[in-house]
This record gives sequence, structure tokens and C-alpha cells, in this order.
Amino acid sequence: MDLVIMFVLALLTVVSGSPTVTIRPEAQPNATQQMLKKAVIFGQQQTVAVGTEAPGDVMATGELNPSHYPAQRAAKVVQHYLNTRYGSPYRVFGLHKVHSGHAEDVAESGRKYLLKISVQEFLRETVKNCTAEVFFPKGEKQASPEVRASCDELLQIDSKAQDEALYQRYKMNQSLVSAEYLPDSHGNMDPDMKPFWHLGIVAASFVMLSESNEKTLYNTAQVAQVTQLETENDQLKFNYDILLHDMVSQEIMHWKVLFTWSPSEGVKVLQKEQLPRCHCGRLPNKN
Repeated sequence: MDLVIMFVLALLTVVSGSPTVTIRPEAQPNATQQMLKKAVIFGQQQTVAVGTEAPGDVMATGELNPSHYPAQRAAKVVQHYLNTRYGSPYRVFGLHKVHSGHAEDVAESGRKYLLKISVQEFLRETVKNCTAEVFFPKGEKQASPEVRASCDELLQIDSKAQDEALYQRYKMNQSLVSAEYLPDSHGNMDPDMKPFWHLGIVAASFVMLSESNEKTLYNTAQVAQVTQLETENDQLKFNYDILLHDMVSQEIMHWKVLFTWSPSEGVKVLQKEQLPRCHCGRLPNKN
């Protein structure tokens, strides 16, 4: 089966099972590079015209081509924003399509993008329209983009029952979750681990939102490792190693993220740290 299809199936299927799973990859030479060449941008159904513009091109003003980098970069930030605000193990948002985009300079302070997009909630295959405003500040030190989004119909999707069931299952679990390589180099993962892959996408969105600018286009490539820690203050606590893929530079970035989650509080990132550059000719071995 084609790897892209495997990724889509992995995102759309959620199954319950045993609480403790350790997944190990069937290592191949250049496995990660092969996976990334075939993988689509998470949540995006149209092709991005990545070959039409140089990564360092001058940003256009006025009406934007929806399939080109400037509009796609700004729209991708909206996806990360929605996941940080509303994402959960059973509610994950991805950019479906950019319908229109407009960019303008705001004095000397930055650039503002006005977007009409459609966003997909993957587990239910639900696509709804959104309007959004993304502001990229200028300055010597990079600041996170500022986002406003109106996606009322999308946010009516209710995952409370599924999230609560997962939370109760793992809150008192005596055997803490430990897993690796979600998905593996072939795009597969144990069904029990799919909610934790989704949770990794949500946690990664905090990193991608803070690191995004007008020259990046981030996607979650893989959760390299999941470690559940002891529950604190009724919050499930996790340490994740996450690989991010910048579609512009083709770089793989390795981040460690410590966070808590519960249905009532959502994901709360406690620490995030970029690790040394990942030399990913083959999937990293955590043993």
C-alpha cells in the first residue's frame, strides 16, 4: 500500500487496546528521507507549488496565489494555532485548502495575512470553512505569529467522551505508556498508540506555532519517542521526542517537549527544547 494512504489511514482510525506498547522500527537505509519524500503535508489535500519560488523570495503583497508558499505558510500557522487551542487525542486539525489570501505590510511592525481556508478534523473527515488573520512581527528576535481565527462550525465537533475515556484509562495506569516511532518508517503504528500520535501532533503544534515565520512551513514528521510520567495534579504527564519537517528547507528538526494533558485543561507545555540536528539517514535508534 502506498505510504501516503498509510498515513491517511493512521490518522483516520482510532482503536482501543492494551495500555503499554513499545514499537520498534524495521530499520531501512534512508528510511526517513524516503518517508518524507512521499508524505503529504499533514491535513492538506492540494499540492503546494514548492518549486515555483525560492525559499528566500521577497514576500508578495496584495492578492496571493493560494497554492504558493506565502499563502500556505500563513495558513499552516492557523492549523498550529487551532491545535494548540482546541486539539486533543481525538480532535486533530489540519489545513485542507487555501481558498484565498491577501498580504499587506503593517507600518514597520510586520506583515498581516487575511485568509479564507478550509480546515479538516481528521478523525471524522469533517471539513469546514474558516477565516483567519495571521500577523508576523518584525524584529531582531523572532516573535511568534499572532493569529485570529473564526471556525465556529469546526469547533462544534465534540470529542469529550472519547477524551475522557482515554484519560480515565491512563490516569491510574500502573504500567506507564512507552512507545517509539509513531508512525514507523513504513507509516504503520499500533492502533493503541494512535491517540498518542495525535497528542504528539497537538504538542508539536506549540513548537511549530512559536517557531513559524514567513520562511517556514512546518509539519510533524514523526514522534520518535513517547514516555508517560507519573500523573501530577490530575494531569497526565508526558515526555515526547518529536521530529519536525520544514517543507521549505527540507530540514528535520528534533525537539523534546514536556507537557501535561487532561480533557478539562487540554495540553499545557511545561518545557520545550530543540536538540542537536537530526542526521536522519535512518530512523534514530533509542536503545
